[in-house]
Parts: sequence; C-alpha cells; structure tokens
Amino acid sequence: QVQLVESGGGLVQAGGSLRLSCAASGRTFSSYGMGWFRQASGKEREFVAGISWNSSNTYYADSVKGRFTISRDNAKNTVYLQMNSLKPEDTAVYYCAAATSPHDLIDYGLENDYDFWGQGTQVTVSS
Repeated sequence: QVQLVESGGGLVQAGGSLRLSCAASGRTFSSYGMGWFRQASGKEREFVAGISWNSSNTYYADSVKGRFTISRDNAKNTVYLQMNSLKPEDTAVYYCAAATSPHDLIDYGLENDYDFWGQGTQVTVSS
C-alpha cells in the first residue's frame, strides 16, 4: 500500500506561483510513475503533468505547458509541481497519483493507469 499526502496549496493572485509537494510512503516510490491531476468545481478531473520513475520523461497538459514543472526527489520520496504564472482557471483541487506499472505501460494522461491517489490540496487563484 502507498500513501500519498499533498501539501502546498493555497490562495494566490493571478500571475503568482505555488509549489505543490506530494510525499509518498513505501520503499518502492522510486520505481513508480507519478502524476498530478486537478479537478475544478463542477468539472471532470483532468491530467496536469506526469513524470517517469527516473525523471527522464515528463508530460504536460497543453494548458499548463511552459508554466508548470513536475519534478521528483526519489531520496525524499517526494514529487513536486512548480506552478508559475498562475491563472484563475488553474483553480482546482490538485491530486497526486502513483502508477506502479512499468514505465512503458503507463499512459500518464489516463486516470485509470494510476493505482494510488492522494486526498488533494486546494489551489485558488484570484483575479
């Protein structure tokens, strides 16, 4: 079993920055693909960013490309999402997720390919 705990959410003005963290339990974190998703009020949950087990591959939704950066520190069992140039439309609950399948079998943009989820952290961007 893997437990994921997100932190770093909050209220920020448009144009500002936040860094989300996701701390994972378990000894095999370094072998997992990781992803960030978000769900705005009244909308479906959507993919934001993904990263392979060794950070060699990163993936982004078009809506955040060039503004958000996903990274991980396997020594700390933590994955990060640096969010810059935030917009009101980035307001959502942000979730991190872990995919235990081998990298080549993971569709990082697909919710069903993730096995474990955190409880989410709220990000609110004011205009």
